Amino acid sequence: MTQPTAKKVMAMLNSFVATADDKGKRLDVFLLEKFPEFSRSHIKTMMEKGKIKVNDAVTSKAGTTLKVGMKIDVEKLNVEPISTKPEDVKFDIVYQDSDLAVINKPQGLVVHPCASTRSGTLVNGLLFRIKDLSGINGSFRPGIVHRLDKDTSGLLVVAKNDFAHIKLAEQIKNKTCHRNYLAVLDGNLKDDTGRVETFIARDKKDRKKMSVQGSGRLAITDYWVRERFQRCCLVEFSLLTGRTHQIRVHAKYLGHPIIGDRIYGKEEKGLSGQLLHAYKLSFIHPRTNERVTFEVPLPDYFENYLKKQRKVL
Repeated sequence: MTQPTAKKVMAMLNSFVATADDKGKRLDVFLLEKFPEFSRSHIKTMMEKGKIKVNDAVTSKAGTTLKVGMKIDVEKLNVEPISTKPEDVKFDIVYQDSDLAVINKPQGLVVHPCASTRSGTLVNGLLFRIKDLSGINGSFRPGIVHRLDKDTSGLLVVAKNDFAHIKLAEQIKNKTCHRNYLAVLDGNLKDDTGRVETFIARDKKDRKKMSVQGSGRLAITDYWVRERFQRCCLVEFSLLTGRTHQIRVHAKYLGHPIIGDRIYGKEEKGLSGQLLHAYKLSFIHPRTNERVTFEVPLPDYFENYLKKQRKVL
């Protein structure tokens, strides 16, 4: 199925109402999520031209904090096109039927086109290999129910129709979709098991990062240590919420960032990104109402790192 490339438009009014999930977000962050073809500079230009309104009033404040019920109107200007054409992108399809597909995403693959990555994404690959995808998220994110960071590998589910998309999205919201990850943390956690429950929001000093703060969106992560080494430990994480960079932020909050995490920790020689892998995914199938569970092994680079740690025990 070929999806259209974003076209330049004269003017198109888009209206949104902030929900509980949007509470505490910056206005520009909200707009970047709604319009992946935008950049921050483009949003600034739109504000300068009076094309963005909050509660029917023109605004120039990109940092406006959203509250539940706020109305946001956007009159779209011409934008640079972002390709959503089919491309032969490498990834594994673990399972698929007429409603959904379960994907094993490799490290380094961006999920959908955005201002910084306009092609070669998982979405481009899905369009190349899968005939039908749900249209709820528009032409830039067809089928995408949830995401993984670029340098996080592992499982995610893709919807092939709107019925499946709605059902799967409800499970993520209601926490009946279970996602388990394996990560290698720098140093050793004090406790073998635990729960991290904090608020996470956009970092005040670095807008590209998230951080634990006194307010924001509630984030809950359970963890248990699988294996301990001299300088690190293998830890399993279970997400009870799905915040941006949640496991990476919580690992740093615990004082043990993920090995190879260049944003929340430090680079690791021989690694291209963080050792974080979504190895297990469980949800209720939207058509059969039966729970299905999928697991994938660790990538070779991840397993090789563990083997090296075991040799020095």
